[in-house]
Amino acid sequence: MASSFFTLSASDHVIDARYVSKRFAGVVALEHVNLSLRRGEVLAVIGENGAGKSTLMKILAGVLTPDNGEIRIDGKPVELDSVRTGLKHGIALIHQELNLSDNLDVAANIFLGREPRRFGLIDRRRIYADAVPLLREVGLEVDPRTLVDRLSIAHQQLVEIAKARSTNARVLIMDEPTSSLTQHEAEQLFKLVLKLREAGVSIVYISHRLGEVKRLAERVVVLRDGKNAGDLHGYQIDHDSMVRLMVGRELSQFYKRRAHVIREDFLRVADLRTPAHPQHRLSFTIKRGEMVGMAGLVGSGRTELMQTLFGIAKPRGGSVSIAGQPVELSSPLAAIEAGVGMVPEDRKQQGLILEMAVRTNLTLAALRANCRGRVFLNRGYERKLSADMVGTLRIKTPSDRQLVHLLSGGNQQKVVLGKWLALKPRLLLLDEPTRGVDIGAKQEIYRLMEELVESGVAILFVSSEMTEIIGMSDRALVMHEGRLMGELRRDQLTEEAIMHLATGGADPERDVA
Repeated sequence: MASSFFTLSASDHVIDARYVSKRFAGVVALEHVNLSLRRGEVLAVIGENGAGKSTLMKILAGVLTPDNGEIRIDGKPVELDSVRTGLKHGIALIHQELNLSDNLDVAANIFLGREPRRFGLIDRRRIYADAVPLLREVGLEVDPRTLVDRLSIAHQQLVEIAKARSTNARVLIMDEPTSSLTQHEAEQLFKLVLKLREAGVSIVYISHRLGEVKRLAERVVVLRDGKNAGDLHGYQIDHDSMVRLMVGRELSQFYKRRAHVIREDFLRVADLRTPAHPQHRLSFTIKRGEMVGMAGLVGSGRTELMQTLFGIAKPRGGSVSIAGQPVELSSPLAAIEAGVGMVPEDRKQQGLILEMAVRTNLTLAALRANCRGRVFLNRGYERKLSADMVGTLRIKTPSDRQLVHLLSGGNQQKVVLGKWLALKPRLLLLDEPTRGVDIGAKQEIYRLMEELVESGVAILFVSSEMTEIIGMSDRALVMHEGRLMGELRRDQLTEEAIMHLATGGADPERDVA
C-alpha cells in the first residue's frame, strides 16, 4: 500500500516525514521512510523489534537527527535538532522507560526545567496551582505534592502525559504505554487516549499488542527492516493483516504445537510456602517433556513462586524433589546445580548485563564450567559456546562482541534464553518469556520451547497473555492471591475457564489449600 502522505491531503497534517533515512555505524536503521500524522488522529506504528520504530520516533521528537529526508510541521520544512526544538513544535515523546525523578513530587516533575519564577526564585505556589488542571485533564486524582516514588507505574505514566501537556504538546508519541500496566490500568489509559484525540491532540501509538492497536488506531503504519511495509486504514486493521505486513508472510497457525511424549514426573512440589504468601501451601507436579503454563492476574504470586523454585527467595516450608530426589533450593547456585534454569520477567534488570558483550552474557551462567582449574577462563570454549548459541537461537547481531544493549528486545530475550540453554537445563522456568518482543521473535521463542520439551526438558512458564497460555500449554496452573486455585488440561483451556479460577472461582476437581 502507498505511504499515507501520498493518500491524504497535506493540509490536514501536523507532521509529514518524507524519505527519512538513518544509519548507525554502517547499519541501516531507516531507509526512505514516509509517515504522516493528521490533527486529532490516533496513528499506530507497528513492526518487529529492529524494524526502526524507535529510531523514527526519536527523529520526530528531536532526540536524533536524520541523515537524509525531510520533516514538515504544518506543511513547513523544519529541522528537529533537539528535544527542546521538538517541544517548541508541540511534539513530546513518552518513553517506555519513564523519565521521572522519584525523589521529586508530582508538580516538580511536571515543570522540571521549566519552573515559573518569582523574584528569581522558583514559584512553588504557582507550580502546584498550575499542576492541578493538568492532573485533572489526565484523570489523575492525587495531591501535586505527592512524591512520584509513591505512585504506581500507571499513575507515573499519567504524570508523564501531564508533563507533556504542560508544554502545550499537540503530538504525543507513546512507546509501549501498556507494557507494565494491569488490564484495568490499561483500560483507563485507553479512555485518556480517546479523550485527548477528541480534544484535537494527535497521538502516535507504538505497541506489540495488536488487540490494542485494532481498538484504538484509525490508521496503522507498518515498518519492516527499516522500510515502509504498508499502511492499513479503518476496516483493514485486523490481526492477520497486521501480522502479514510485519513479518512479510502468512502466519496461518501461530502456535504450532506438535504431539510429543510426556514422560515420568520430574518436578514434584509439596506444600511449598513462599515468603510472599506463606499462609498458602502449593502442591503440583511437572513431567519430563511437558510444557506447563501458569496463569493468574497481577499480584497472584506467580513470579514469587518462580523465584522460590530458583532459590532467589527462601521457602517458608514444604519440599521440592527433582527426578525423584529431594533438593534444597536454597540459592540460585543450588538450583543451577540441580539442573534448573530461569529466565526472569525483567530481562534488563535481572537477566542481562547490558554494558557487556553478547558473548559475555551468553557464557555468564556457565562461568564455573568454563574455567581451567577454576581460575582461568577457557576462551576457546567461550567462543564456541557463544557461536553455537547465536546460531541455534538465530540471534541477529553483527558479532558476538556487540554490546547487548544495542540489540533489539527480541534478540536480547534470546540472549537470556541462550545463557541458560548453554547449561543444558533439565527444568526451565520462564517468567513472561515473550514480554516486549515482536510477533516474529515470539514465534521463534515458541519454536525453541517446542524443541526443548521434545528433547525431554520440563518447562514451567508464566504468561499474562491468555492466548499464549492456551496455545502453548499441555496443562495450565492458575493462581489467585498466592493460592493455587486449580489446573486445567489442554482440552479444558478456554479464556472463561482460566479467568474463573484467576478471579478466585473454585475448581470443582481440586481441593484448594
